Amino acid sequence: MKIALQYVNDLNGKTQAVQMPVSEWEKVLSHIKKSDQVLKLKTDLKLAFSQAETLRKSKGKKESLTDFLNEL
Repeated sequence: MKIALQYVNDLNGKTQAVQMPVSEWEKVLSHIKKSDQVLKLKTDLKLAFSQAETLRKSKGKKESLTDFLNEL
């Protein structure tokens, strides 16, 4: 994705800000949101598999999926 950026410099030539078209900014935000959703899904799945493995290894009474869903 190539974006037309404009740099805003102070009197000493130091970059102070970057400007971009709003349409491009909205695309960037959309991409960030999608990436955040993917990251959250991966994190949640890792946790779920970890919890499932812990439960599988435990010696306590296990609840069936049917019983769990009936409680919802």
